[in-house]
Amino acid sequence: MLGKILTGLLFVASSASVMATPWEKVKTPTSGESMSIGSYSNGCLAGAEALPLEGDGYQVIRAERGRYYGNPETITFLKELMKTAQQLKIGNVLVGDIAMPRGGRFSSGHASHQTGLDADIWLRIPEQPLSKKEIKTVSALPMVDVKNYKIIEKNWSSKQAHLIQLAASDDRVARIFVHPVIKEQLCKTEWKDRDWLRKVRPWFGHYYHFHVRLNCPEGSTYCEPQTPPPPGDGCGKELASWSPDFKKPEPSKPAVKPKPKPKPVLPAQCKVLLNS
Repeated sequence: MLGKILTGLLFVASSASVMATPWEKVKTPTSGESMSIGSYSNGCLAGAEALPLEGDGYQVIRAERGRYYGNPETITFLKELMKTAQQLKIGNVLVGDIAMPRGGRFSSGHASHQTGLDADIWLRIPEQPLSKKEIKTVSALPMVDVKNYKIIEKNWSSKQAHLIQLAASDDRVARIFVHPVIKEQLCKTEWKDRDWLRKVRPWFGHYYHFHVRLNCPEGSTYCEPQTPPPPGDGCGKELASWSPDFKKPEPSKPAVKPKPKPKPVLPAQCKVLLNS
């Protein structure tokens, strides 16, 4: 019986290894110049910097995954954001996935996070740093009742709103992804300045964390930027279209079946980076 169990465990471990992408098997960043290469969902990262697992106002969670590497610009941004959050008494911020040591594609969990310019920040905000035991067992805190498409009032507070505002107001930030209900909650709030709301984009799945995406750093020759968000605060028809009650207008012309998109080709620099 013991032999069968061990064989089964070996098979599971072997299967997990086979499923892993080549990027997940690399455990160290490259040395030399730091560069984000390619697009957010089809690229890689040279000369990555690791975010220390704890610092002023933050802790990294699920560190055993080894996903706390980023472009130095991202690491600097995160440190400054958390330090400011601490000074404003927002609380102790929990940082989730950034990127792997050389960026690249994940086998599951993320389509983006490939160039070290994306980072997930949890919306559970403890008042004090977690203990070593707590940091290993802490669970996500949902802000949205997904089934009923409404905010969970007991979990949501001004702390979460101000942390998102603080991040979105930074010029280095290109976009922030949140669940549509969270975007709706932010739109309802009276803000003196609403320009930053343009960067906050609705996207399903982001009900317990928000996803920060930075612009390509200045001088990044091989980094592919994303088209800027449309003008306005995004609190009108665009946001309403995400609601399950939204009824799409009848098309005036018969729908044309879109052609399948070709598979993205990995930048040549990334192939070199992976094999170096």
